Amino acid sequence: MSKSSIAQLKKDVSPFEESNTRTSIIQVINTLGPLIILWYVAYLSLSVSYWLTLPILIVASGFLVRTFILFHDCCHQSLFKNRKVNDILGTITGVLTLVPYQQWKHSHSVHHATSSNLDKRGTGDMWLLTVTEYAEATAWTKFSYRVYRNPIVMLGIGPIATFLIQYRFNRKDARRKERINTYITNASIIGLYGLLSLLIGWEALVLIQGPIFLFSGMLGIWLFYVQHQFEDSYFENEDEWSYVQAAVEGSSYYKLPKVLQWITGNIGFHHVHHLSPRVPNYNLEKAHNSTPPLQKATTITIATSFKSLKYRLWDEQTKTFISFKELKDYLPVKDEDGNSIMVSMKAGSPSLQSK
Repeated sequence: MSKSSIAQLKKDVSPFEESNTRTSIIQVINTLGPLIILWYVAYLSLSVSYWLTLPILIVASGFLVRTFILFHDCCHQSLFKNRKVNDILGTITGVLTLVPYQQWKHSHSVHHATSSNLDKRGTGDMWLLTVTEYAEATAWTKFSYRVYRNPIVMLGIGPIATFLIQYRFNRKDARRKERINTYITNASIIGLYGLLSLLIGWEALVLIQGPIFLFSGMLGIWLFYVQHQFEDSYFENEDEWSYVQAAVEGSSYYKLPKVLQWITGNIGFHHVHHLSPRVPNYNLEKAHNSTPPLQKATTITIATSFKSLKYRLWDEQTKTFISFKELKDYLPVKDEDGNSIMVSMKAGSPSLQSK
């Protein structure tokens, strides 16, 4: 993509970066309002049957995901024009979603600045190894990586490890403002759950909040995973990496049914979001529909997205994901500079000589 086309693409999207206060307020109301109502109805249904409660909790978890989208927009200062309003609402929704606002704001900004950059992995992204890195890794690293990439671990244990444990602690080099925000968030979570325990009892709290937390956490991690881990994704080293290509080619368009698109705050238009994080969630679809180059992004559906579960390692030679099963077709070779790399014998290059 030429510099002129990149500049034009950014110019085409810029009008959609303008937030609308009225629309944003409506979103806050139609997201937090139903979440609170559903939570209370779920509590009332406990006296009838837990089988009646569970469907209500599943719907409520969807609204918690939507709450996270508002939190996410606040982190990008895109929901409201006023920075302080974004910070306040971001902190409040961070308490509800168990995510410290300032901490996540930092890690997510790093994610946007380094997404698909193989030389800058490790902050705000999912653990990814290339085929060669995996081949050269220790037995312990290989085992840990396989466990991490296991769908049951990723979607089952992942929400607990991330939202309940990881986000309770500050990163080592966090600034004072970020540290204080994490302390405030943790104290507020304890205060909120403590109050609810006094009002309805800890057993009822666990029966309600447990499934909401697990369902929403699973969906959140799945959305983040699937929109960067797809067959025709984009990953490059620093010297060849492009921010715009990482946005348009390294982020997918997750085409969801309208109901799910609404409940997930249009985050399926992830390629638009990565190109311009200042576009509020309610303008993402408009930007996509009005900008032809963005419509060329890889489109995945619910049915095709499950293929991503087999994508484990990134092959730098073929520029595609492979499964652990496909690794048996790879052998170590030397490239033209004498470096050891892993190459698939099904797609080997005659310029590479076997060890």
